[in-house]
This record gives sequence, structure tokens and C-alpha cells, in this order.
Amino acid sequence: MSPADDHALLVNEAARALPPFKPLPQKAPDVSIEKTPDGTYYVRSNHPPAEGPRSIAHLLADKAAAHPDRPYILQRAPGHGPWQGVTYGEAKRAADGIAQWLLIQGLTGADSVMVLSANSVEHALVMLGCYTAGVPIAPISPAYSLISTDHAKLKHCFATVKPRVVFAQNSAMFARAFETLKALDPTLRFVTVDGGEGTIPLAELTATAPTAAVDVAREALTHATVAKYLFTSGSTGMPKGVPQTHGMFAGVIAGTEGLRDEPADPDVIPQVLDWMPWSHISAGNIGFNGAMWGGATLHLDEGKPIPGLFETTIKNLYEISPMGFGSAPVAFGMLVEAMENDPRLRASFFKNLRSCGYGGATLSNDVSERLQKLAIAETGYRIPLTTMYGATETQGITVVHWITELVGLIGLPLPGITLKLVPNGSKLEVRVKGPTVTSGYHNDPEKTAAAFDDEGFYKLGDACRFLDPDKPELGLVFDGRVTEDFKLDSGTWVSVGTLRPDLVAACTPYAFDMVIAGQDKPYATALIWPSPAALPTLGDNPLEKLTEVLKARIAAFNATAGGSSRRIARFAIMIEPPSIDAGEITDKGYVNQRATLERRDALVKALYANPPGPGVVEV
Repeated sequence: MSPADDHALLVNEAARALPPFKPLPQKAPDVSIEKTPDGTYYVRSNHPPAEGPRSIAHLLADKAAAHPDRPYILQRAPGHGPWQGVTYGEAKRAADGIAQWLLIQGLTGADSVMVLSANSVEHALVMLGCYTAGVPIAPISPAYSLISTDHAKLKHCFATVKPRVVFAQNSAMFARAFETLKALDPTLRFVTVDGGEGTIPLAELTATAPTAAVDVAREALTHATVAKYLFTSGSTGMPKGVPQTHGMFAGVIAGTEGLRDEPADPDVIPQVLDWMPWSHISAGNIGFNGAMWGGATLHLDEGKPIPGLFETTIKNLYEISPMGFGSAPVAFGMLVEAMENDPRLRASFFKNLRSCGYGGATLSNDVSERLQKLAIAETGYRIPLTTMYGATETQGITVVHWITELVGLIGLPLPGITLKLVPNGSKLEVRVKGPTVTSGYHNDPEKTAAAFDDEGFYKLGDACRFLDPDKPELGLVFDGRVTEDFKLDSGTWVSVGTLRPDLVAACTPYAFDMVIAGQDKPYATALIWPSPAALPTLGDNPLEKLTEVLKARIAAFNATAGGSSRRIARFAIMIEPPSIDAGEITDKGYVNQRATLERRDALVKALYANPPGPGVVEV
């Protein structure tokens, strides 16, 4: 029995004495499993998908007609001022104007509009205008323009989609990026909110009077129409451009609606607060489209789960009490810590809350248990924790849609999705086919051909396993990246995807994140980034005290870890933060194991030197 299974038994035993969960109006798990002689599994939901929208542009038109005066997208005025934004009716009128302007410029589905800046009301209007006109939008990470020193990824993304129009929130802030792009294409047109020198003010676009051409463009949209290009994180080279169709968007909505166990209350307007960037599928597609489908009011959170910015999220949560709250696991860790010391925040957060969703990584058991303790204290109930698993190329493909005592599951396939789990060494490699999956990479037939197997299933490069092979309805567990796992010189496999989050949790709150090394070595080691928030709490000589704390935490982890595949023999603390330019971390805070190990090869060599190199700690 694995450590995860042991924990599951302990959790189930302890849960019997805890209060019940709040109801989760989702259908119970119901899957079909087909196993072939070679050990391959095909996994499908028995729940049929619901009917999704024709396109996101049609969905906007429908919602604007149904409740034109309902607040739709809101953002704070500068200086944490009052919420301001647009209603559904205003958003549709602005989107139609932008669509008309794009059509006048002669843009078609063969062109694109690139967005350099972060989430904003104006960014949303440009996105909706592009959807309406049938012109793909290409939002990229603002870090490629603002933090990068060489603009290499910005230039790569530009060359991939060849936009004719570039949008950014502020002309001065993005002036350096504009100059880089002008050098690549002097005919580019730049649109900004402030209308700075050399740019067109967005107000000119939104004020354009829509004609019948806009209606014609909208009616021409199909599920095959490319709505957007999103770029992968670039973990194995430069980011790859992934076409996102309206059918992919609709597939996620149809799948999630197919799991709904009761109709939505038309008198309830969901309030959504979200910080995650629109240059990724989680917020830019699944969250954004889902909020519109539910007729929600979307509040743009300018906070982030990093010291100095998470305080903004807390201020927003004093006013916004969401029905559902989704974020990266790091945000839940910071939120729990804040609520433990702030009864007012706790009361506001749980006031309307029905469930929480985490994604991108596993939520630690420690954070989960502390969150439930807070929920019980405030409401008398535990809060259902859900998660959706997917990729830029696939949207969301599995979801935990039932109440479970466990964290770390990736759930079961959405209705309409087929998972193919293929034996790969000791693991099951995840492949997927369905309406949410892209047809390939933009202008890259070689990478497209390599990404799909002979049955047309997209290969994610991840591994998973059944929590209980005899009870597949209990769900699937993430089992690491096939390409990240490695063998020690003893031939023992190290599952990085499970070891790393468990070790981070054991070192909470002192470790921000870490990478695991040890391929073809006698033991596993760790390179650890310290938590910036924890260092000031350690008094004088914080690094020295941090080293002592981490050594003790890792020693305790090793004591219960079992075999060599779960034990850390040495570690080193990395003072230099992860580099976005080098691909060590994405703007959502997800760490790239391979890129970090390659860039910090000298530190890895120090971990295995005899005697150990400077800064290396033996456990």
C-alpha cells in the first residue's frame, strides 16, 4: 500500500468524527472502463454532455439580451478605489464596436490581435470584440514584455501568430516592447487605453458604429472557428502557439453542465473574484467563459499570491463573498494563514461560499485541513474541494465533481472526453481525445505530428493512476510528469510529481518551492527556494535559522518516507529567485523542474560533490 493510500485510510477514519460537507450539486461519479490486452485503459464518463453555446460571441449576445443592466466585469479604480466596469449590455455594445473596427481594417480569421498587458476590463472588451469579428486574439504573458531583458519570447510569439494589431493597457509602460515589435513589422497598429504617442485610443474602437457586417461575422462563427491563440509555458524550448476554437470552449461548458445535478437559481447572481492571468486556459478560458455562462459578475483581482500583493486580494475579499473560489495552491496557503489571524476576513470569505477549486498543482494536506478547520468554525460545515486537470492543448479534461475527503485527485473525465491511459514503464501515461482538444500547434506541423498518437489522442506527458483499480469511480491521482521522473543509480524510480509537493508541504511555510535532483545518482536531493514571507519571521541570521528549520523538517519527512525514492539526502537553499526569462517559472508561479536543473547545474554538481559543495546541507 502506498503512502497516499495510507493517508486516505487515515483521512476517512478521522472524517467520521467531523461535521458534514456543504452540499455539492454535482452528479455522482459514473464511468466506463475498457482495458485492452496490452494494459491500456480507455476511461469515459457515462454522463452525457449538455448543450453548450454556439460560440462565446453568441453567448455574450444572449446574456446581454437577458440582463443588459447586470454588472459584468468590474475592476477597481487606481489606488484601490471603487469598483467600476461594464454591464453585460455595455460589454456587448463595446465588443460590437471593436469588431466593426477590426472588420474595417480588413482583419479576418487568418490574422490576429496580440495583447501584451494583464487582465483588465479593456482587455476583456478587446477579447470579446475579436471573438465577435472572428479574428483570433493572442494574449501573452506580460512578463515577456515587462520583465524579460531580451524580449526573446515576445519576438517568438509575434513570429508565430504574426498579428496586425497589438493591444496594451498603457503606452508608456509597454513602450520598450512596442519598439521591439515595430522593428519586426513597421506596419503594425498599436491600440492602448490612454492613446499615447503612436497608438490608437481604445475609445476610438469602442465608439465605432456597428453595421450589419458585425451580425454577419457573428453568424459565420462555428465550433471550428479559431477564437484565440494561447502559448504554452515553454518548458521544453520556446512557447508553442495553440489554437483555441469556440468548439473547445463550448466543450468545457457542455461537459461541466452535464455534471450539474440541479438547475442554477436564476435569482442568484454569482460573484467571482479572480487574479489568474488570461494568458492561460484556467482563467482566460475556463474561468472567463464559465462566469459568462453563469451570468456572473466577474471582479478582477489585482492582487497575487506573493508577499506585498496578496494584501490586495484580502482587501477585495472583505467586500466580495464568492460562491466559489478557485486559485493556485500557493494562494490557498496564504489565504488560510491570513484567515487564521483575521476573523473579519474569515466571515466574509465563507459568507456565500459553496466550494473551493484548486488547480495546477496538488493542494497540501496541511493547507486543506486548516481550511476545513476554518470552515467548520465559521459555518459548522466543511467545504467541498474540487479541481480540474488539463493543459493549454486540451482545456479541462478531468474534474473532481463529487465530495471527497482527499486532496491530490485529478478526478474523472468530463462528459464527452475519452482518456487513454497507456503503460509507460511503471506508470500510466495520460492521453486524451474529445471536443476540448486542439487540432495541433499553429504553423508547426512537425510538433503537431509528434503530439498525437496513431489513434488521434493528444499526449500530455503526464502520468496518473487509479486511487483504487477495483473502484475506478473513486477517481484518478496525478502521478507526475513522465519526463520529470528519473531513476537513481540503483534503478529505483523517483516520482517527482508526488515527492515534490509532499516535501514542499512538509517544509511549509518556510519553502516557497523546490526542484528535485538525482538522475543516475545514489540518492535524491533538493534545491529549495525560501519563502520571502517566512524569512523576516526568523529574526537575526535568518538564512542560518532557515537552514536549521529545513534540515529538521526534511529529517522528519525522511523518517516516515519509506524507501530511497522518497528520501532527501542533501539540500541547498537558492537565494536567486526563479527566472521567467530562463523558463524556470511561469507567471502563475508554476516551477519548471527541467529548466531549473539545467540553469543551476553548478548547484546540482555541488549537491553531489564529495565533500559537498558550499551551501550544501546533509540531512
